[in-house]
Amino acid sequence: MLIQNTPQFEDIKQQIAQFIEQEVYPIEQALLQKTFYQIEPLLNDLRDKVRKMGLFTPHISPTFGGAGLTLVELAQVGEILGTTPYGHYLFNCQAPDAGNMELLAHHASKELTDRYLLPLVKGQIRSCFSMTEPEFAGSNPTQMGTTAVQDGNEYVINGHKWFTSSADGAAFAIVMAMTDPEAPVYQRASMFIVPTDTPGFELVRNIPVMGEAGEGYVSHAEIRYNNCRIPLGNIVGKKGSGFTLAQERLGPGRIHHCMRWIGICQRAFDLMCRRAATRQLADGVMLGHKQTIQNWIAECHADIQAARLMVLNTAYNMEQKGAKAVRNDISAIKFFVANVLQSVLDKAIQTHGALGLTDDLVLAFWYRHERAARIYDGPDEVHKVALARSILHQYGLAF
Repeated sequence: MLIQNTPQFEDIKQQIAQFIEQEVYPIEQALLQKTFYQIEPLLNDLRDKVRKMGLFTPHISPTFGGAGLTLVELAQVGEILGTTPYGHYLFNCQAPDAGNMELLAHHASKELTDRYLLPLVKGQIRSCFSMTEPEFAGSNPTQMGTTAVQDGNEYVINGHKWFTSSADGAAFAIVMAMTDPEAPVYQRASMFIVPTDTPGFELVRNIPVMGEAGEGYVSHAEIRYNNCRIPLGNIVGKKGSGFTLAQERLGPGRIHHCMRWIGICQRAFDLMCRRAATRQLADGVMLGHKQTIQNWIAECHADIQAARLMVLNTAYNMEQKGAKAVRNDISAIKFFVANVLQSVLDKAIQTHGALGLTDDLVLAFWYRHERAARIYDGPDEVHKVALARSILHQYGLAF
């Protein structure tokens, strides 16, 4: 792998880094002390500044109004944006909207594109992705109880979902539902757009995660679909293609997640090193003089660099060969980077002592919200099994 950035892209990276350092870091602590709806007006002002930079929605083609970065470029930008909890949101490339935009850009009808995708790309609305159900194992998306039954010119959707991230305040949900329970297992489900003002769309609650329910974009909702009626034209892609679309959505999505996690790691690492270099334990003795801290710094540096190169290599190969060719790499980066993230955050918090547990730093926020990295988009164990089986298959072992 040899990534050679153009001078134009190097300039873009510098612009983004300067924006994050000058506009976001100085007010980050104040933002963390307030709820999403309290800070939303300020975030909108910052989003307007990003629009004027011409870098809003960087992952989407200019055909739909985005900045049109490549996957490898977006991965590098994702690391920079990941150094603050607000980076991706300010540039309108946050999950789950980013994946929804990509899905609609490739598979939505002209009518759905005009009504939902274009306002999403412009940042005029938010969306959510509704797949996981509390009654079924999230690691097996072929099993679900939510149904979409055709009734004349409409689909009627009934079901129970949870961890529908960012549903609070979203304009629509992309919902995965069973359309043909008797079809082959990977052809039973389809995806639909359900506006959140549809009668029967019930946001039951924002689920507390480690004691924090959150609100708005920073939340995970439990939702019930009670006889929600939508037009037949609200189907995304073809009937029965839900599982295929979910896998297609998750491929680049894991690149996005992993590079965001590396950004978190880099910021946590910087905070840890600053603490080690400036915290005095006794006269002439700094925290960074201790061998344990030195070991942690060396280990974190190596782990972050390894994770970064793994993800960039996967992004490059995905662009060159397609997502199917890098399935093993996608599984590998998913569990590897998620565990590097947990390790770096834990060491950074430990280095800061009691301060690391408080909301006076960003570390505790990430520790609460990013423990899920080892669970969502497929738990570690599923990715490890898939990777190991694929490797063993090459040695002739049948499953």
